[in-house]
Amino acid sequence: MISEETHPRRAAHAVHVDGVTLGGRAPIVVQSMTNTDTADVPATTRQIAELARAGSELVRVTVNTAEAAAAVPHIVERLDTMGVRVPIIGDFHYNGHKLLADEPACARSLAKYRINPGNVGFGKKKDSQFAAMIETAIGHDKPVRIGVNWGSLDQALAQQLMDENAQRAQPWDAAAVMREALVRSAVDSAARAEALGLAPDRIVLSAKVSGVQELISVYRELARRSQHALHLGLTEAGMGSKGIVASTAALSVLLQEGIGDTIRISLTPEPGGSRTQEVVVAQELLQTMGLRAFTPMVTACPGCGRTTSSFFQELAKTVQDHVRARMPEWRISHPGAENLTLAVMGCVVNGPGESKHAHIGISLPGTGEAPAAPVFIDGEKAVTLRGERIAEEFVALIDDYVDKRFSAS
Repeated sequence: MISEETHPRRAAHAVHVDGVTLGGRAPIVVQSMTNTDTADVPATTRQIAELARAGSELVRVTVNTAEAAAAVPHIVERLDTMGVRVPIIGDFHYNGHKLLADEPACARSLAKYRINPGNVGFGKKKDSQFAAMIETAIGHDKPVRIGVNWGSLDQALAQQLMDENAQRAQPWDAAAVMREALVRSAVDSAARAEALGLAPDRIVLSAKVSGVQELISVYRELARRSQHALHLGLTEAGMGSKGIVASTAALSVLLQEGIGDTIRISLTPEPGGSRTQEVVVAQELLQTMGLRAFTPMVTACPGCGRTTSSFFQELAKTVQDHVRARMPEWRISHPGAENLTLAVMGCVVNGPGESKHAHIGISLPGTGEAPAAPVFIDGEKAVTLRGERIAEEFVALIDDYVDKRFSAS
């Protein structure tokens, strides 16, 4: 893990969300969001359970209608019956003040509320509707994320800042004004919430944009002006590799600077794809940076002309799928197994050396090499595998190692 000396964490207010801590010196928390109709209790419960089992430590749901709000307590009850313990965040836009007032069971069941100051209300209603939601949060002792988004920015504030900018001797460019509006919306809304009685350690801030450089600039400024816990995420990141690369490029810079207390990777799922991919990407980002450990990671070579067989690719996938599937059980019965390092290498060039660096590594034979696969355990050659059952035998060695080294008993 990266030490505090080489990776100083920003000391934000610690916010407690039903047993999960955001900020302070707590580990960075992974969260996700459902894409089901929240009013569909079975479908939403099922997806929340899938996200939680994949490792999401907070799950946000859309609460946009009376039916959705009424469904929330039933979803939470079903999850509790299933033994799924994950805090549920209500995502409110436009009518949140009314839904929370009309459905008090929803207000009680949610672990946290997300409020967007850009659409909490308009004109004269804005202040009263924002105040109503904050007062509900105070009454039920719920933390609040004040989440600004450049796609729904407070237009009155944006216009005010543009007017002020026009009076400057050297006006800022439009992008700088937009960034200032995002930061000001978050910071000013937090100040307003505190004036209404919401404690600083019940507030999380976010200011999301879909541009990498803009996100980095906005969060650097937000961290400079605020001691509130910060939620990071590149909004509308996109699909597949584009969304993964863009999110990683933005968040890794901020995390390396100690900025950010909880993250979400807002991927557009592939058609028919699992919503849990955003959880896996968030975990892998934190783990590859050395900030947290979630599941054993597999080092595998990319392949070259020495590795014309696809067996090493198939074995790497088998191993990664196996340890990820076992991790929910290992997390309880074999604490520490998430720190296991594995290597699946394809030829003699880097295979033995890389395998020695892992807890368990296998060096498969490349093109023209002898048909033998030495396995290294804790840096020492332990056994050589041959034949048709290499994958099965290597997975068994991993399970045996985990059982011996990490068993809670």
